[in-house]
Amino acid sequence: MLRTNLEGPRAEELWTKYIQLTEAEAAFRALKSELAIRPLFHQLEWRVKAYVLIAFLGYALWVTLKHQLRRRATGLSPTQALAQLATLQSADIVLPTTDGREIRLRRVAQPTRAQQRLLEQLEITIPAHLEWNAECSGDLAAS
Repeated sequence: MLRTNLEGPRAEELWTKYIQLTEAEAAFRALKSELAIRPLFHQLEWRVKAYVLIAFLGYALWVTLKHQLRRRATGLSPTQALAQLATLQSADIVLPTTDGREIRLRRVAQPTRAQQRLLEQLEITIPAHLEWNAECSGDLAAS
């Protein structure tokens, strides 16, 4: 039963609005808990817009993952899937040369069997290595 003080709309329209409200509340709950996106009080408009964009993209990826998991009948929630994949990491192997330069090789950790099974269900392939881009690296200042 749904009780309201609104007059006029049909019961089906009220129910649709109520469902939309619960979905919006669930979206904010996911942003705050699972994605750990908390309110930040920026002073500049462009920073506020950037923060909203990042929050929106994070939520869009979250919903996409939720639908992929449901469609493929994995029985996992996005939180469970991300927790299972959390240990899958990439690392840089830095080899110094005799002339003072460095050779950098970016490698991806080997997934466990459970991780590999989940990745296969989601039709995601992990590359054996990733290219290192000095322009995008946080190590640029150090190198």
